[in-house]
Amino acid sequence: MIIERTVAPVFAANCYVLAPAPGAPALVVDPGAGAAAGALALLRAHRLTLGAVLLTHGHADHVWDTSALVATAHAQGLLARDDAVDVPAYLPQPDLYRMEDPDATTGIRSRAAGFADMAGTPWVRPTDLRAFPEEGYSRAVEPVPGIAVQAVPAPGHTEGSAMFFLNAALGDHPLLHEAEVPEVVNADPAQADQLRGYLVALGGDVIFKGSVGRTDLPGGDQYQMLATLRLLATAVSPGTLILPGHGAATTMAHELRANPYLAEARVRGGETGR
Repeated sequence: MIIERTVAPVFAANCYVLAPAPGAPALVVDPGAGAAAGALALLRAHRLTLGAVLLTHGHADHVWDTSALVATAHAQGLLARDDAVDVPAYLPQPDLYRMEDPDATTGIRSRAAGFADMAGTPWVRPTDLRAFPEEGYSRAVEPVPGIAVQAVPAPGHTEGSAMFFLNAALGDHPLLHEAEVPEVVNADPAQADQLRGYLVALGGDVIFKGSVGRTDLPGGDQYQMLATLRLLATAVSPGTLILPGHGAATTMAHELRANPYLAEARVRGGETGR
């Protein structure tokens, strides 16, 4: 499986490109402000076409370049269907309202500048915006052929935040080294390229390496986040590779050992604030 990352220049949001093999339709995850160029370069490098976009939540720094990505892919003949002019962009239903004006609903300002000022481009709402399929919360579904993902609701950072899980066969992959996966870091060089199966989590802004998503922006809720983190800490396999919305790749095992917010959530996860 192909899993590549490019980093948006605004707020260093991670954008991922996934495909089952070279030449296949790809799923692009969280194309934030300025990420379209990097995502398109990855499509071309692997001879991929754009099949769909997946948004982990509705914050501006994760969705801003969705329309630019689709439009440029169309102009360059990189859409999965030759007769297509658009591809679907999937987002958890509770965050759909944010796509009318993600600048306003995200609530991020830098020196009084709005997000459009920081991005250098205006917001353009995707024309084929869809709620992530309801059945995708109970079983894996394929936004593009060969990439099967299952969503787990993870509210707290936003109302609709979700983590998306998939199985991937990976060899000597840079993201595995970055996450310090023991069987890769300590592998015999002669067996470095051996494919192994991993559970991969597209984490959005839920769990970061050593931290978690903030809850002080509009729609955030610290008690929902505590409950989310407690659930994830108990239900997600320690061997899971987490690809977060910002920062380095990590594993659930590392976060269970070293993330103070997960430790706190395991104690306080049932609090309601009432």
